[in-house]
Amino acid sequence: MKQLFTTAILAIGFSTLSNAQLAPQPSPSGKLEQIVGLTDLTIQYSRPSKKGRVIFGDVVPFGEVWRTGANQNTTFTNSDPVIFGKDTLKPGTYALFTKPTKESWDLFFYTSTDNWGTPDNWDDKKVALKVSAKPTALKDVVETFTISIDGLESVNGGTLALKWDQTAVAFPFTVPTDAKVMANIKTTMRGPSANDYIEAASYYYDNKKDLKQALDWATKAADMNPEAFWIFRTKSLIQAELGDKKGAIESAKKGLALSEKTKYDNYTNMFKESLKEWSK
Repeated sequence: MKQLFTTAILAIGFSTLSNAQLAPQPSPSGKLEQIVGLTDLTIQYSRPSKKGRVIFGDVVPFGEVWRTGANQNTTFTNSDPVIFGKDTLKPGTYALFTKPTKESWDLFFYTSTDNWGTPDNWDDKKVALKVSAKPTALKDVVETFTISIDGLESVNGGTLALKWDQTAVAFPFTVPTDAKVMANIKTTMRGPSANDYIEAASYYYDNKKDLKQALDWATKAADMNPEAFWIFRTKSLIQAELGDKKGAIESAKKGLALSEKTKYDNYTNMFKESLKEWSK
């Protein structure tokens, strides 16, 4: 019985080892998760390194489809439509393939994601979207292949960037942030809280939409939560933008008193600076 028990333990141990990664992969797996506006983007890929080799035109031949990484397919998942130029990529999960040349790169979003490397038989019908961009030369060497999502200063899009060796390629895209926000606001306004009102007002103010509507929402938020200094901050900014300096000063003074009471110095300083400017 003891021998059987020991054998069972060893079998379990070897089974566990067989499912584990015994050594690091030469091209380690990477995962990028990024929210752009309200859109979730996920990229999973393996990251080969240069290791003194000439990459593009040698390791990665020009004019041939490349797996855009190493090992299994690099995948791109988007929760909402993503627009590249005039073309829209529907929500889903796609394999990323590229065809580099010296002058231009083609990027393919391929609906079949279970290939190891490139498909044995390329099927144009499985290309959900193809986009092109010109490569740029980098001054410094990027040792390990890197995919990134850059240009996040805008909530309405960004850039899908590929970098390796001394080459970078950028594919700009947009996402339907404004449409989603407007739909959320429309739904939420059927029974909003003070926070809902002020978030909607802030969005309208930040994106230069209907400021009179924004002021109406900010006023309702202040009425519902008269102790919230941050609400009076947004309301005063909207009033000032509308040219109502008297109203802006009144709202700022209320907010200043509340921020001083709760000792939020950053808001206190902002109120003081605005009051000084609006009182000129």
